[in-house]
Amino acid sequence: MADSPFQLTQGRLLVGLKLQPGAGRNAIAGIESLAGERRVVKVKVTAPPEDGKANAAAIALLAKAWELPKSRLAIVAGRTARLKTLEIAEADAALRRRLEAATASV
Repeated sequence: MADSPFQLTQGRLLVGLKLQPGAGRNAIAGIESLAGERRVVKVKVTAPPEDGKANAAAIALLAKAWELPKSRLAIVAGRTARLKTLEIAEADAALRRRLEAATASV
């Protein structure tokens, strides 16, 4: 995942996320580079980091922004951490390119 937060594998797209709960507004804040050249999509949500509220808000925000049904998105790693892995089911290379372009232009 060094050059892109989007990794296509076996019909699913894994997306590295950095979630900021309790933000002033809901927004996709672009792509951020972390130590070790890892890149993640930075997501800000107003929801608090309790009882999965921030995760649910992030999924709702990304689904709407990326025009995908929420049912295709799931947090598969990092449920209680700020760094997370989001899985998008039924993905292909065209979806990866579309999401990379949409996120880069934020």
